[in-house]
Amino acid sequence: MPELPEVETVVRTLRPLIVGRRILTAEFTGLRVLIGSAAKTAKALAGRKIAAVERHGKFISIRLDRGYLVVHLGMTGRLRMDGVMSKWTHAIFTLDRGSLLYQDPRQFGRIEYGDELPARVAALGPEPLEVTLEEFARRLKLRRSPVKAVLLNQAVVRGVGNIYADEALFRAGVHPKRVAASLRADRVARIFHAMREVLAEAIESRGSSISNYVDAEGNRGGFQAEHRVYQRTGEPCLNCGAPIKRIVVGQRSTHFCSRCQK
Repeated sequence: MPELPEVETVVRTLRPLIVGRRILTAEFTGLRVLIGSAAKTAKALAGRKIAAVERHGKFISIRLDRGYLVVHLGMTGRLRMDGVMSKWTHAIFTLDRGSLLYQDPRQFGRIEYGDELPARVAALGPEPLEVTLEEFARRLKLRRSPVKAVLLNQAVVRGVGNIYADEALFRAGVHPKRVAASLRADRVARIFHAMREVLAEAIESRGSSISNYVDAEGNRGGFQAEHRVYQRTGEPCLNCGAPIKRIVVGQRSTHFCSRCQK
């Protein structure tokens, strides 16, 4: 699933291509991904001007001159400018210059239009690149779940997913099963700084292309080459040489070094 760095990269590549453009028509061919009526949504979008493209956690928020078009890419969703139509194209936004396509083979993504941001999006936790250490520590102190699961909880911080939780905990030297509320202040600070560091580096590398992720222009990311633990099960730790282990935490695959992470 595209996480914060991948969604941020899509937003940054999409922004100069569509801001200021006007939506002439909207067509939805895959009703599974659309929240709401196709006819009503198409009517509401016709003629709307795109004022801004922003990221809200893992959500892409396209702010219009009236209302918001919000997209969650799910597992395999893509937003492509002037892409090639296929059987996986489930939404077509014809602009006054070019077309924006939403493509999604597995159809776990969602598209929604409304006058405001959807309540479930507005209620998400703070941005991990903006939250203060004090607020981050306070939020972890309230949680008695494994710290890996807490980092994935979008009500705690929004946008962190499986890849970057694993990578941040490795850099911080913290075992993914440690109870968040029990962590000492110095360990919380290490997680905080590692989380911000790995997210910033991944954005700089335009995200991680693990499966089919590409940005709005069809380009792959490069941060997968920098992963230190994620999907490296059995390979030697880059710090100590011990084999990277895989366990399940909160129903999610979790990769870590049992020697470096305590």
